[in-house]
Amino acid sequence: MSKAVNRTAVNRTAGYGRLWALAALLLAVFLASFFLGRYGVSLSPGQFLGLMAEGLQRALTALVNLVGRPFGFATDRLFTVPVTWFPVMETIVFNIRMPRIIMACLVGCCLASAGACYQGVFQNPMAAPDLLGASTGACFGAALAILQGRSSFAITLYAFFFSLLTVLLVFVIGQRAPGRKTVNLILAGIMVSSLFSAGTSYIKLVADPGSKLPEITYWLMGSLSGTRGVDLRFALLPMALGLIPMMLIRWRLNLLTLGEEEARALGVNTALLRLIVVVCSTLITAAAVSVSGLIGWVGLVIPHLCRRYVGNDYRKLLPASMLFGAAFLLLVDNISRNLLAVEIPIGILTAFIGAPFFIYLMNQKGGGV
Repeated sequence: MSKAVNRTAVNRTAGYGRLWALAALLLAVFLASFFLGRYGVSLSPGQFLGLMAEGLQRALTALVNLVGRPFGFATDRLFTVPVTWFPVMETIVFNIRMPRIIMACLVGCCLASAGACYQGVFQNPMAAPDLLGASTGACFGAALAILQGRSSFAITLYAFFFSLLTVLLVFVIGQRAPGRKTVNLILAGIMVSSLFSAGTSYIKLVADPGSKLPEITYWLMGSLSGTRGVDLRFALLPMALGLIPMMLIRWRLNLLTLGEEEARALGVNTALLRLIVVVCSTLITAAAVSVSGLIGWVGLVIPHLCRRYVGNDYRKLLPASMLFGAAFLLLVDNISRNLLAVEIPIGILTAFIGAPFFIYLMNQKGGGV
């Protein structure tokens, strides 16, 4: 008995140690990404640290002024940072690279965690964030906005709204149909996705081939190019609203993997739990796809890799998927913007990397994932 307890404690410690290793990997890729770019600006480590200190000083000053202004306290600077960088470096780091780097981390985190949750809820190893049509709806919304000549922010709003609308239709159809609700949701997702995909194809057919069609095609391939602070502010709230509840109830996902009857026997309200997970996963998927375009394979491959690394326990699997998904997409984005003179859409690279990796996983497990 003592040996079994000790072995469990060792496995638990090793699992959380691996989470710290993934966090260290993400931090390393995150910091290295600031030194990579196509603007011909050489940034030294000292200049980078100075810029980060200046950014911290500005953030703290703004926070102190916000809190202290009602009491008559305000300041221009909390502390002084020696300027060792050129103004162009500050513009590139804070206005171009930092929003894109943070967005890559958030999108990768959301897609990977949504994929892990869908695979547990639907007990389907092939489940991905677009299982219920969130990505297809976002593509239709973005294509419609581009066809109408809307602004960049309006395109994001259209994509987010139609992504949520698609999943809502899927959920209504799946709940009204007789039979197993899980299977109904999957079938409804396939059907509704097909309808919105046909709508996107029609929009591409009638779009101006000289201006609108290339823009639609590029959006559908997925890219983080041109990410701005306003995009971060838009995506952050729905991502937080989805990720935080999923983290809080992640241990209950272990019960869902036992099966419907077993989970109910343990006192779990499976219908409510599944609804919460579907809503949270839809929110983060819609937010991610609306600001990045269609990026595939992240939500399918990353959870399987994390299962091999930390096991099937969702208490460790979900945070591992978040960390590894963020690091993976950030690494792929670095490749996409630095490999060639012309930036490669990130959706193309994730497919090139994800598909062979998934084939490798299938062969490793004897033909099944």
